[in-house]
Amino acid sequence: NEVYIAILTTGNVGTQDPDLSMVDLANIRKQEEQAALAAMGIPSDHYTNLGYDDGLLEYENKKEVVSKLVRLIRQIRPDVLFLFDPGKGAQRWHKADHRSASYLTADAARAAMWPLLFQGQITMEGLQAHTIEEYLLFDSAEDDINTWVDISGFKEKKITAMSQYVSQWSSGWYKYEGPDLSDEEAKEVKDRVSRRIRYRDGKAVEGFRYFKGSPDNIGR
Repeated sequence: NEVYIAILTTGNVGTQDPDLSMVDLANIRKQEEQAALAAMGIPSDHYTNLGYDDGLLEYENKKEVVSKLVRLIRQIRPDVLFLFDPGKGAQRWHKADHRSASYLTADAARAAMWPLLFQGQITMEGLQAHTIEEYLLFDSAEDDINTWVDISGFKEKKITAMSQYVSQWSSGWYKYEGPDLSDEEAKEVKDRVSRRIRYRDGKAVEGFRYFKGSPDNIGR
């Protein structure tokens, strides 16, 4: 299976370090993202960042964002789409960018299947409409999780990947001094992210709300 990653924002405001600029932080986050992907074995050409400002996605032009996501879907033609859970029956409360990303991505999945929506991508760019039939929604309400995946064989890779985000998990959140940490702090970061792993019956797992069908019904 091939995995493609699309990130909508640059992460350029998520710090408490007053000495970092938005440009500085965007570059740091890009390096961290690429290091995390490398740790997971995902090729760099399977990574896209749409470049929107962190924390402000809900104020961007929605048609523009959806158009870009539709283009990616039509180019990659995925079998399964992973996205933040927009909610089942009611809106799922995420922080602002995650909330916006969930709705915009679900809207893009719906639009990508209709050849007369964003038609220029088909008539001018040679793309084709594409229907995604399976969805794995994450950060779902606990009662909505219906699928648990055993990640025991990938747990260490996940911890290593998460640990690449030095500007978020370490003292770099307050004072960023580069990607390299002391052995002591590197261990603290690894321990911190390890505590976020969930377990069921002694096995490391990821929980999802699995949905199969038309994206129009994702929230039902």
